[in-house]
Order: sequence, then structure tokens, then C-alpha cells
Amino acid sequence: MKNLNKNSKTPNHVAIIMDGNGRWAQARRRPRLFGHRAGAARIREILESCPKLGVKYLTVFAFSTENWKRTQAEVAGLMSLFEKYIRKEAANLKDNGVRVRFIGDRIRLEDKLVDLMDDLELMTQDNDLVHLTVAINYGGRDEVARATRRLARDVELKKLSAKDVNEETLPKYLDTHVLPDPDLVIRTSGEARISNFLLWQSAYSEYEFIDTLWPDFTSEVFAKVVASYSQRSRRFGGASV
Repeated sequence: MKNLNKNSKTPNHVAIIMDGNGRWAQARRRPRLFGHRAGAARIREILESCPKLGVKYLTVFAFSTENWKRTQAEVAGLMSLFEKYIRKEAANLKDNGVRVRFIGDRIRLEDKLVDLMDDLELMTQDNDLVHLTVAINYGGRDEVARATRRLARDVELKKLSAKDVNEETLPKYLDTHVLPDPDLVIRTSGEARISNFLLWQSAYSEYEFIDTLWPDFTSEVFAKVVASYSQRSRRFGGASV
């Protein structure tokens, strides 16, 4: 789903690659999970700042399909952290008008975590102040592959004609089919790559790569990045006027 307000000076949808938790912890001679816990706590502050900045949709990259390559201890710690975060924040999210969605392939996640995710989505389904989407066990290529399989199945079942498949069709099968495309994608920690995040959706997104490590990404830093976006001219392939 595209954001049709091309001339807006405020990003309707901001997506964030939350990078730098491990380095933040190591700089303090603490375990990497110490950084991940600090990063998880930062999400609430950024989320609470969205309404006053005019940001309606916030998507955060919590765990990628490639993150399974990390040590077993770190992966287990992250999964435990996700469970604790949902239990701790569920009531606050519901009471503050936040609608929560999760994207990614849930097949490798433990049942108890999936149940918590399902419950939180159901609990917040009527909220509309801010839409928070959490990408967990998510990869852009994996998402497109899964969407293509679903599309191919519908063609096989004759629910869809192959000749009608175009660039407007595939997005309807993506995890993000109910969301507008991101206007702005932010990556923290000084790395200048997109790491398989929202590959289809961010074709015309603006990008901001900043040196700040995610646990240090305050609402003030967020506001400055959003303000910087307002100075850009988005032409979507057209000429400037």
C-alpha cells in the first residue's frame, strides 16, 4: 500500500533498523544482552513521541532471519526478552492507543511467544493513535518468497489469473499489506546498509543513516531526523519542479 501524500513534510510511516545494542553494551564492558534490554526500553520513548511528531506508523526491526546465526545464548536471551517486553508493555500499549502488529515468519518461534504476539494483536486491534509493527524473524527476501508462494497458490486454484499479476498484485500478499509504505527508513549505529529490511516497500523511501547507537537514540534525536526529512523533496522518479 503506497503513501499517496507525496508532498507531506511529515513522514506518515517511519521504519527503524535498531542497530548498535551489542556495541553499546561492550563499550560499557557489559554483556550484549544488557544492550538489547536497553534498546527494548528505548522503544517506548520513541513510540510516545510519534503523535506529537505526526508519525502515524512506526515499524521496528527486532530480529532478522539472519540473526539465528548468533550464539545460542544470545538468541535465547533475545527470545526471552521479547516475551518479557510483551508482558510488561501490553497494558501500556493498549491504554495509550497503540495498535500492535507483528510481521515475519512465525514458524521458528516458540509457541508461547507466538501466543503472546497473537494476544497483543487482538488486545490492541481497535486502537488507532499509533500503529506499531514489530518485525521478528523477518527478512525482506523471505517475505517476498512467502508472498510469491501464496500468490502462485491462488493462481493454481484459479482465484487469480497469471496475466493479472503485476506490481500492484504482489503487495497484497506481503506481511505489510495493510500498511502504507515507509516514507523514512532510519538505521542507527553508523552502518550504511539496509540488511534485508522491507526491500519491496522501501523502493522509494528516504533513508537516514546516523552514527547514534540505538540505546542512545532519544526522542530528541528522533525529532531531529524527522525534521531533516521535511527538507527533502520526494520525486518518485519524476523531475523536480
